[in-house]
Amino acid sequence: MEKFLIVTDIIGIISFSISGFLIAIYYKFDLVGVFIASTLTALGGGIIRDGMIGQMPFAFTHNYPFYVIVGTVAIMSTFKIHRIKDIENHFIYVLSDSIGLVAFSIMGALIALREEVNLLGTIVITLLTAVGGGTIRDVLTNKIPFFMEKDFYAVIAICIGIFFYFINGYVEIDLITILVVFVVFLFIRLLAYYKKWSVPFLH
Repeated sequence: MEKFLIVTDIIGIISFSISGFLIAIYYKFDLVGVFIASTLTALGGGIIRDGMIGQMPFAFTHNYPFYVIVGTVAIMSTFKIHRIKDIENHFIYVLSDSIGLVAFSIMGALIALREEVNLLGTIVITLLTAVGGGTIRDVLTNKIPFFMEKDFYAVIAICIGIFFYFINGYVEIDLITILVVFVVFLFIRLLAYYKKWSVPFLH
């Protein structure tokens, strides 16, 4: 399972560091602010999750998450991706954020299975891993966290956690299973975004 965690972690870090980078540029952060926003968006959820399960955050004990963020920010800067207008609705931002959401949801669910927590624990760990970094990003830009006000964002993470909880023990969770889950839920997330599906509001 560890190799699957590393792969999903790298995918999530790249995707969410792009998301944090683009939003930071959009809100005219300076270079330090851009790097901080990218780092917290990419690693914030994992840091919160690891604190919850009582272990030193993975990002503090391994170097590759930091290197991945630095490399991603450098590439984004080199190719001037940040000059895109209306970034929050642009396909690059939506896709990177969606990939990060699904990748980190899968990672959170796999870690929950490793920790042998119950269904509620699986949902919470999956959700925190997926939306923790984005929540920090939104707080930095003085916005209501995205997953709390619209879209199927949190629903995707919750469904992934529930799915892995119930299939664990019945099927072997291997690379094929993870890829299928990744593709299916990424498609659902993008479809929900462009069809403007949302969770009902209370009135």
